[in-house]
Amino acid sequence: MAATAVLSLMNDASASLRHCRPFWQFWSARVLLTAGFQILTVAIGWQVYALTGSALDLGLVGLLQFLPRVLLVLVTGVVSDRFDRRRVVAISLAIQALAASVLLLGNLGMGWQVSRELIFALSVVVGCCRAFDMPAMQSLLPNIVPASLLGQAIAMAASANEAATIIAPALGGFLYAVGAELTYGLAAACFLACLVLVSLLPSSRVLPTGQRVSLDSLLLGVRFIRSRPDILGAISLDLFAVLLGGATALLPVFARDILLTGPWGLGLLRSAPAAGALLMSAWLMRHPIRRRSGHIMFAAVAVFGLATILFGLSRSFPLSLLALMLLGSADVISVVIRGTLVQLETPDDMRGRVNSVNSLFIGASNQLGEFESGVTAAWLGTVPAVVLGGAGTLLVVLLWMRWFPQLARRDQLVSSHETA
Repeated sequence: MAATAVLSLMNDASASLRHCRPFWQFWSARVLLTAGFQILTVAIGWQVYALTGSALDLGLVGLLQFLPRVLLVLVTGVVSDRFDRRRVVAISLAIQALAASVLLLGNLGMGWQVSRELIFALSVVVGCCRAFDMPAMQSLLPNIVPASLLGQAIAMAASANEAATIIAPALGGFLYAVGAELTYGLAAACFLACLVLVSLLPSSRVLPTGQRVSLDSLLLGVRFIRSRPDILGAISLDLFAVLLGGATALLPVFARDILLTGPWGLGLLRSAPAAGALLMSAWLMRHPIRRRSGHIMFAAVAVFGLATILFGLSRSFPLSLLALMLLGSADVISVVIRGTLVQLETPDDMRGRVNSVNSLFIGASNQLGEFESGVTAAWLGTVPAVVLGGAGTLLVVLLWMRWFPQLARRDQLVSSHETA
């Protein structure tokens, strides 16, 4: 019944986008890209924990995927603005498929063994690829759909991520229980199929080749975000809330040592936030946020923190799944509000650079949050680390409401001149 309700809401919301073929190609590509990354993440997380038994190593995987985004943040934005964004994404996908294939062959014993060091090295490679493909992929969407439909398109794009994040980790977990090589092979196949779809999208607009790259042009995205308090507040709120409240890096520990499940349980735990997010995405497609957007965003982040605390304290597998679903449904509200603000209020010739900085914030909240969780768990224990992180998220909400009052009071998400 729940799946039927979601499909009904999505069909109603997608009526105005039904005849936009490039959008559906984009949507399908997002599904495959997210599925490939999620499957790869599940396999890497379980394998590195099986090899070392260290929660800190789980955090290091997240850190190594995040650091390239910091080092390359200015370069990736300019690349997305100066070159065909489809080609940028396609090259990144080809390299990620190669990384998954290296792990596939290693698990088959084809010349090398999968080790902690190999996983760490390939995590850096994947992090570099994500640094390029995230801003380029995000910048493609406003060139595919009109501004009046962008809010719904962003919600549907979010649903693509969540649908893949529901199915892919669970499938990856089940396949890993059969053989790690199957999981890595499926990840590589997803990346290659996504590459084909992205190549079929319309060519994206690029900056004139005569425009020189300078330090000023590299920093333009940072300066633009600093000049827009609503955008700065929205993306920094997400950064610090998920940085403190993110518990996904510790899911292998919860699955194996606390909830006493196997790889299949880890897959379901990783899928649960996306299940909640997909339900909320479907609701937002049917009922887009039009008023009191600031209050809604802060309330959603507060619920995210409370759900994190509930998950940390739970010893019941069903209750843990429910807490993670609630966490995911709250998180997607923040994603849609932030995404709409960034995409609509940024000129097209700057979207690559602005989305590069935005992707850095997203990466920091996820990968750096995983490192923070791993370190805190190593110091304090797994459960205290998660509970403390959830409490920290609630504190961030209170501070940001005080520091960004304009965002907290924001009423309309999309202003009238943007929908005209």
